[in-house]
Amino acid sequence: MTTPSDPSAPAPMRTRVTDLLGIAYPIVQGGLAHLSLAPLAAAVSAAGGLGQLGVACYATPAELREDIMRLRALTDRPFGVNFPIGIKPLDDFLAVALAERVPVISLTGGNPEPLLRRILAAGQGTRTLVLVAGVRAARKAAELGADAVVAVGFEGGGHLGRDDIGTLVLVPRIVAAVTIPVLASGGIADGRGLAAALALGAEGVELGTRFVAVQEGNAHQHYKDALVAATETDTLVIERSIGRPARVLRSPFAEAILAREAELAAHGADREATLSAILPFILGANNTRASLDGDLDHGFVWAGQVVGLINDIPTAQALIWRTVTEARAHAQRMAQM
Repeated sequence: MTTPSDPSAPAPMRTRVTDLLGIAYPIVQGGLAHLSLAPLAAAVSAAGGLGQLGVACYATPAELREDIMRLRALTDRPFGVNFPIGIKPLDDFLAVALAERVPVISLTGGNPEPLLRRILAAGQGTRTLVLVAGVRAARKAAELGADAVVAVGFEGGGHLGRDDIGTLVLVPRIVAAVTIPVLASGGIADGRGLAAALALGAEGVELGTRFVAVQEGNAHQHYKDALVAATETDTLVIERSIGRPARVLRSPFAEAILAREAELAAHGADREATLSAILPFILGANNTRASLDGDLDHGFVWAGQVVGLINDIPTAQALIWRTVTEARAHAQRMAQM
């Protein structure tokens, strides 16, 4: 286990997740589309959590290799690379990750089996996390040899499971279904959420939206400020009509997507027709226009209901250390009851 060298850092919080990943605190930064670059991931890892690079951020495998090198120049702590299945061919990106011997690989969405088999066949001891939204997927990941699963509740931002199961129910269901460690994700922003996740049987947490609003992230300031200003009712679920529900921050653009989906459904459009009609709205360019360029009126950004708990834009270190300290305080309060 690696620990921050700063003497003011909280004492390590040991779980099977920290032992597995070689980190001081059971806090993982999610793979944020267009936002999971080396400065953020390095800051999270240096603070004692697990930072991750997101393959969705890179146009070519060479760009991923360059950012892995940049991250390693910033910190010697463990880190991960997140692979979002289905958005583009991943074989060459995985080859880079394996050649660079990245410590952790996480898999999001789709069928993880082909990638998991390649990772295991490499025999490098790479730790694997698989994001799941249901018991069946968690069991499959465990059977395939994943080291841990991340249970992503319906409160989360970005693409979600189709069963609308919240974190409070999903986590203990999955904990009871598998023997490998479980991390909780969705609706978690602070020490209260970490303490609650541990009480539910999870052994760590993954934070997505909360890590957008930190100082080291490359999200546009308008995006960060919007997360701070939003409340828990300021998100919408789009793309449900095409079978891949995704939670975004409420905006005129996001509301237009939802209205278009409702209109198509009212006219009996099938999935293919609906996808064709809304595709111009949900293109990645519309996401980057808002998340990187700051034009939230003409694009959309991913955000979970946890926006109601985001009140500042700290450094990644301050966020992680504060979360650990708060979690311990809440655990002590419960122990005294």
